[in-house]
Amino acid sequence: MEHEGYTLDGTVNLTGRPVLSSTTGKRKACIFILAYQAFERFAYFGVSANLVIYMTSELHKDLVSAVTSVNNWSGTAWITPIVGACIGDSYLGRFWTITFALLVYAIGMGLLVLTTSLKCFRPTWTDGIFKEASTIRLTFFYLSIYTIAIGSGVLKPNISTFGADQFDDFSPKEKVLKVSFFNWWSFVTACGTLTATLFVVYIQETFGWGLGYGISAIGFLVATVTFLMGVPIYRHKSRKGKSHPKEFFRVPVVAFRNRKLQLPSSPLELHECEMEHYIDSGRRQIYHTPRFRFLDKAAIKESRIDASNPPCTVTQVETNKLILGMLGIWLLIIIPSNFWAVEVTVFVKQGTTMERNLGQNFHIPAASLWSFVVVTILICLPIYDRYFVPFMRRRTGLPRGVKMLHRIAIGVSIQIMAAAVMYAVEIRRMKVIREKHITGAEEVVPMSIFWVLPQHVILGLANTFLMAGLLEFFYDQSPEEMKVLGTAFYTSTIAAGKYSNSLLVSMIDKFSRKVSGKSWLGNNLNDCHLDYYYALLFVISALNFAVFLWVQRGYIYKKENTTEVNVFEIVGAEQTEPQVGKA
Repeated sequence: MEHEGYTLDGTVNLTGRPVLSSTTGKRKACIFILAYQAFERFAYFGVSANLVIYMTSELHKDLVSAVTSVNNWSGTAWITPIVGACIGDSYLGRFWTITFALLVYAIGMGLLVLTTSLKCFRPTWTDGIFKEASTIRLTFFYLSIYTIAIGSGVLKPNISTFGADQFDDFSPKEKVLKVSFFNWWSFVTACGTLTATLFVVYIQETFGWGLGYGISAIGFLVATVTFLMGVPIYRHKSRKGKSHPKEFFRVPVVAFRNRKLQLPSSPLELHECEMEHYIDSGRRQIYHTPRFRFLDKAAIKESRIDASNPPCTVTQVETNKLILGMLGIWLLIIIPSNFWAVEVTVFVKQGTTMERNLGQNFHIPAASLWSFVVVTILICLPIYDRYFVPFMRRRTGLPRGVKMLHRIAIGVSIQIMAAAVMYAVEIRRMKVIREKHITGAEEVVPMSIFWVLPQHVILGLANTFLMAGLLEFFYDQSPEEMKVLGTAFYTSTIAAGKYSNSLLVSMIDKFSRKVSGKSWLGNNLNDCHLDYYYALLFVISALNFAVFLWVQRGYIYKKENTTEVNVFEIVGAEQTEPQVGKA
């Protein structure tokens, strides 16, 4: 039972006092967090979606330089979540890290609006030719977008983790609600992204960049205000259970020191603290698992030299095992994450070669078909949450309907189907090219751009399973004191997809030029072999999927104790309620 209606997982309010389950957290708190996410994604993609066009048209950079700049900036935005995870887990906590990042983000948005709006920063004409952007203009522009990247990156892992913190793990009802949270998180993210790519981009190109970025800034302001409105009802994890990086690195060091010692026959003989230690410290005990056994040597009791240098506990060892297990899954997601880069690069280039007229006056932008990926996600996620999960829950008895890695596997398998469709459509396009004797890069292939619509829809369906599944997996499997770092694993998969796809394309370009003297992915897609690229993506995805299935079969999910955390002990209150109970 709950202690007089208080939460069972040790969550507190902003002042560090225990919180009532009935008046805090759950859906009423997550409404503010989900609304924040929708408006923040609107603001972020309002900046990023058209950044290449701004650099080429306003800063007059060449295409290669602009693309490189955008990739570097985007990579920064998706790598800095690791920094945000370290700050949130080890130092400031989720809420204050979010608050700090919002301030940084706001400074960046303000600088960007000023840089793109003030007359002194606008491009000037000289003899009918635009002058190159001045050094001061470039300095302020890059300062603004990289400030945005840092603020956004620090926010990403903390805000989603903070949202999941609003549900009590020791309450069966709230634990079920947390499953829906990750699905709705992906849903509102897609809403904000779609609105920005359709609305803000149009404003920027039609009415001016200053106005377009100003609307993005307003979206961010609304996001910030919305988030702060929920402060009175937010739940916060106790800071007593914060992560200590030194503990994490100590485990392999002690295991290596004890490498010549014999492991005991039973894991019960390994060093572990009493349950009261974890209750008093606001942390959770993790039970022993039979994987990465070499790390168990760090918990051998015989290794005790003196009181100042005790052996590691089983929980400390299992923390390292969890990170290693997640790292293995992360490595196997690098190939699937390539599709997220292909959606917004090669697909667009392929679409520009095809017939894009819709009626007599409307010309479909090739990049706009990506919106069908987002629309598919918006349609499928509510169906998954409201119908698929309850249907599977009745048959498997699992709260999520299916295991987390099974959900990810379904998404990866659908990606492979999409790769097959991509290859088939490209074969059809090349057949038309041969029949019509098309050779020029600017010649339009008499084949509707809607031929590539199915691959967009199939990838949207794959993302329904994959993206929310990855976020939920990395959050759930992270040690309690390292939840933000777990979420950073998810965001870094996107960065890994961008970087690994760039490496793959570069390798294909060099290999094909060396073998045939002509790149498979040259500037003229009417005289290339994009089909070979899609075929290679299909093959490596299928091989990677086979390895993923083998790894996930042996994956051991986290096993934590189910003992309630005594919130009164954590805040130091003198109470007479029982200190230990079962949830």
